[in-house]
Formats: sequence, structure tokens, C-alpha cells
Amino acid sequence: MSAPGLRERKKQRTRDALIKVALELFTTQGYERTTVDEIVEAVEVSQRTFFRYFASKEEVAFALQRIVEEEFVRALAARPPEEGPFDAMRNAVLASWDGVGDAIHEVVPVELYLSTFLMIESTPALLAAHLRRSSEMEETVARLVARREGLDVDADPRPRIAVAAFCGVMRVTGQMWGKGTDRTLEAIRALTERYLDHLGPALSLHWR
Repeated sequence: MSAPGLRERKKQRTRDALIKVALELFTTQGYERTTVDEIVEAVEVSQRTFFRYFASKEEVAFALQRIVEEEFVRALAARPPEEGPFDAMRNAVLASWDGVGDAIHEVVPVELYLSTFLMIESTPALLAAHLRRSSEMEETVARLVARREGLDVDADPRPRIAVAAFCGVMRVTGQMWGKGTDRTLEAIRALTERYLDHLGPALSLHWR
């Protein structure tokens, strides 16, 4: 293998090790109580190395969420054009849950990803960042949906409204999964499918 290839693999291993150790510390002793010094000491690298990969402690906390988001956006962009917006988003999120397990597993055990998800929800500083990131993600997806449909996202409100409804269901799914006893990827995928199937009926005019 060429030297550049070896170098890239070594950089990827270092990055993955920093993510794994940071998330282990965040989920066991708490995000606020964990310092960058502790993370780099455990991985046996310098602070300078840490900041080469991550701008902040917050960025490493969301490293796996970024993988999940990127996988969803990729899956949505690949959906066939004849699918309507909700079907495309629903099928993309289910397809991305199928593929994302492997992507996460290359970096950390899936259980650690699931613990990180719950840790973010229960850490005020991270929850604020999570909401900000969710808002940015919604805008990205709304623009992607508008492009698929040949619409101007700033002239037609439907893409943003559809994405807001979809993302609202995804948030409820995450919260309900976090309160449940089955903390597996299979469980969150099944719950995602079930809750998205309720979206249409929940928006109907009469429930009685």
C-alpha cells in the first residue's frame, strides 16, 4: 500500500479512537465533567492532534449524529423521482437505518451510539446544540425536497412544512425510543416506521 494510503488509514484510526474514547467518557462521567485533556490522555495524542480533527468538544459529541444525517441525505438524494415527498423521506430514513448500523459499527459499538443519543437528550448544553443542528438539517432537507419537486423553496411553503412535520415525527420517535426498554437499532427502526405511518392519519381533520 502507498504511503499516502497508510497515512489516511492512520488518521482515520486516530479520529475514530478520539470519538470512541470521548463518547465513552461523556456517557459514563458526563459531558460537562469530561475535558479534552482527559480524552487526549486516554488516546495518547496531543491536544493539537485533537483540534486537528475536531473544532471543539461539542463537535466530537455529534460526530456519530453527523454520520447518520449524511447517510439520510444521501439516501434521500438517491430516491426515485416518481416517489412523492413523504414517501421519499420515509423510505430514505428506513434505508439509512439499514445502512447506518455498519457505518457506526466501524467507529464504535452500536450500544455506545445509542447511549450517546440519550446522553445528548439529557445534557442541557448539548440539547441546545442539537436543536440548532436539527433546524439546519431541516433546511437542508427542505431544499433537497424542493429541488426534487422542481419548486422554489422560498416561494412555495410546502417543502418546509412537509419536512417540519416529518422531522417532528422523528423527534417524537427518538424520545419514545429513549423511554422504552428495547434500546436497539432494530427497535428504533421499527418505531420510526410505525410512527411515520401515523403521520397521515394524525393530520386528518377528525380523530373521533
